[in-house]
Amino acid sequence: MNHTKTGVMKIAAIQLSVIENDPEAMFEKAEKAIRSCPDADLVILPEIWQTGFMCFDRYEADAQTLDGPLITRLKILAKEMNVMLHTGSFVEKDKDRLYNTSVLVSADGDILAVYRKIHLFGFQSQETQILTPGDTPVVVDTPFGYLGMATCFDLRFPELFRAMVDQGATMFLVCSAWPYPRLEHWIMLNRTRALENQCHLVCANCCGMNNNIQFVGHSMVIDPWGTVLAGAGDEEAIVTTSTDPAETRIARQTFPGLASRKPFLNPERTGG
Repeated sequence: MNHTKTGVMKIAAIQLSVIENDPEAMFEKAEKAIRSCPDADLVILPEIWQTGFMCFDRYEADAQTLDGPLITRLKILAKEMNVMLHTGSFVEKDKDRLYNTSVLVSADGDILAVYRKIHLFGFQSQETQILTPGDTPVVVDTPFGYLGMATCFDLRFPELFRAMVDQGATMFLVCSAWPYPRLEHWIMLNRTRALENQCHLVCANCCGMNNNIQFVGHSMVIDPWGTVLAGAGDEEAIVTTSTDPAETRIARQTFPGLASRKPFLNPERTGG
């Protein structure tokens, strides 16, 4: 890649509303948004944006493999745009199972990491009935540092984020389809996960209506102090900002909170 681990990193979190029953129109909308960020180093999309998280009756029909048309087209686009692209998530089909899967693609168009959502959402949702949960935290070494991947409901489980920190994470990438009325939870949890782990956090959420449910939007970029550097409301938007990945290291040196963790409370801790 042309990027380095030092200097300013330009981030774009794309907040989309769902066009129901038209995956191709959704892809065209996402592609247009990505192409509107020619200077970005990192672009992130929301959770199950092409199908719509709440369209559970379409999961089976819209499911794709990792080498299917959705990820293939996004890989080509990432290479053309010379941008690291978090694809958001999609319904992945692997043999006889379905997963809520997100992919991180390099600026060269290669798959860097694949994350299957660990904590499926069962409250007024059929996700737990249809999908299989993942079982592996994912952190990947990139030119921007170690990026950890999470999806929506994962935000309510701090142990996942600490596990990623123990694997070296310096930034979290969170794709989501978080609905009203839990807006305050969304804002609080994103800021807390960044603050308590002294990590940057970038989240891209859906907005608008999907199957009579309204998503909260409010995609954000948060620094290691828990400060929102840039954010959106609840309509379609592209959240853009610049930050230096080295700020994570600086924050941890300035206020070494993570260094005070107790080994007896973290028996499986391997680093961090």
